[in-house]
Amino acid sequence: MHIEKKHLLNYSILLPYLILSILGLIIIYSTTSATLIDFGLNPFASMINQGVFWIISLIAILFIYRLKLNFLKNSRVVNAAIFVEVILLIVARFFTQEVNGAHGWIVIGPMSFQPAEYLKLLIVWYLAFHFSRRQKSIAVYDYQALTRRRWWPREAQDFKDWRMVSLLLIGLVAAQPDLGNAAIIVLTVLIMITVSGIGYRWFSAIFLSITVASALFLGLIGVVGVETMAKVPVFGYVAKRFSAFYNPFNDVTDSGHQLAHSYYAMSNGSWFGLGLGNSIEKRGYLPEATTDFVFSIVMEEFGMIGACLILSLVFFLVLRIILVGVKAKNPFNAMMAIGIGGMMLMQIFVNIGGISGLIPSTGVTFPFFSQGGNSLLVLSVAIAVVLNIDANEKRAEIIEEAEREAAKVEVEDL
Repeated sequence: MHIEKKHLLNYSILLPYLILSILGLIIIYSTTSATLIDFGLNPFASMINQGVFWIISLIAILFIYRLKLNFLKNSRVVNAAIFVEVILLIVARFFTQEVNGAHGWIVIGPMSFQPAEYLKLLIVWYLAFHFSRRQKSIAVYDYQALTRRRWWPREAQDFKDWRMVSLLLIGLVAAQPDLGNAAIIVLTVLIMITVSGIGYRWFSAIFLSITVASALFLGLIGVVGVETMAKVPVFGYVAKRFSAFYNPFNDVTDSGHQLAHSYYAMSNGSWFGLGLGNSIEKRGYLPEATTDFVFSIVMEEFGMIGACLILSLVFFLVLRIILVGVKAKNPFNAMMAIGIGGMMLMQIFVNIGGISGLIPSTGVTFPFFSQGGNSLLVLSVAIAVVLNIDANEKRAEIIEEAEREAAKVEVEDL
């Protein structure tokens, strides 16, 4: 039975993606045009650049949607992707110029990209590939099936220990230092472990461990002091953000500048906002208004009600993605979809938590709205993978139902 994929497209995922992408282009124009005009540049320049990446993203979605999923389950392809990612992370850390106190961007002519952005999706793919091949062992040995090599299937034995590879990748990102993306990747890894098929009690243990470790770490900083912790290698770059986390108004001109002006932006917006393009804080008051703190500007221009509507659409998209994974019968498909949804959810949590002061600011972008073609491309590829998974699951279900009906007819004819 041949069923064309175009008839199986999940519009409850595609349409929110398209709406958010278009709205993101409008937000990027709103947050960048004033500054570009001040410098005598084309006010549409940033939006056009983002639009080019969006067109590339749409082409990528079309290509990946038509791709056979067996390609993603090929160990050689997974190995090659991880190997290339490790090389790119090493190049980004040790052979690139420092930008805002960190390495991480590889510049090739007029183009630049951030390997850590792509790792967020790669780590989901890598772990879904590994864990899906150990379902029989997990069903018998639970969590131990993930940690003891003698219970791994033969096809997974040739691949390096997923724990060591994950730690290596996370360490390379943290060493840049890019603690925001490192935190998202760590949380994504924990989500993947949780949905691998192990007992639910492990989720409680992992969640409790993260909560306790975070509380102890923040308590340690509070007792020792940010100035002392700033002397620790790597941590010195983010020390000011922890200082702002405790009280941004202690030093509004330096460490607390961003978070304080983020509060001002949200306060200016009130319930209904100042209107599209009317933000005050984006005019040089709030640093990173086009990237890390873009949602503060969204709240200033659209108000609390508008921001809540946008967040509702984003969460609807994430939940639809996770639902694809929940319904999937194939373990690899299920883990990929849930992992992608979890990765997006963690990015939203870290960004909103940072701009609102719930957690220390980490420099993480907001999906779709922050300026940056790399982030949009990664999100688009992730959406394409989920659409492909959903279509394949639907096709398998239709074929299975047709076979059952055919078997029923044969029995009745007898």
